[in-house]
Amino acid sequence: MKDTTIDRYVTFKGIDGDGNARRIVAMLRRYIDDPDLTNAFWERYKEKLALAANPDLNSGRHLDELFLVHSYINNIRELFEEHDDHEALALLEQVETESC
Repeated sequence: MKDTTIDRYVTFKGIDGDGNARRIVAMLRRYIDDPDLTNAFWERYKEKLALAANPDLNSGRHLDELFLVHSYINNIRELFEEHDDHEALALLEQVETESC
């Protein structure tokens, strides 16, 4: 019988880390793009997201969504918890387990 368990320590095969991170960012933007819900921290985070798309503007350093989700996972979790967003929290847990 073939074991179909995904184990990031063996292989990232079958894990859509980049796609899942993009989905997390899309879920996050529902809150941080709302002027009534954002703050200085999230405004700076959005600047980093913009740099992720263009390493030439970031001294050649390439940040991607997965890196930015991983680096700020506790802040993201806190925001999703604050808004009682169970769907986003479940995906965040999956990303943390599979990719971080």
